[in-house]
Amino acid sequence: MAQLVTRVDDDLVAQLDEIVDNGEAESRSDAVRLALEAMIEQRRRRLIGEAIADAYRRVPETPEELRWADESTRSMIAEEPWEQW
Repeated sequence: MAQLVTRVDDDLVAQLDEIVDNGEAESRSDAVRLALEAMIEQRRRRLIGEAIADAYRRVPETPEELRWADESTRSMIAEEPWEQW
């Protein structure tokens, strides 16, 4: 496993220690690892979203596909057992 060395300011360390003290992470290293994992996952999701949006821009839905999607949505909503208020 690789080891990373970095410098952070005192305020960031204090906040990191608070996270550890509150039991949100087991240690400073664990907290940094969790933050990196979250950042990488957020980036992965953003890239996927951008790829999906780009694909729709390159090959937009046809009017027939949109009509089918609208009809399916209306049908699913109509089938829901909505409570009467």
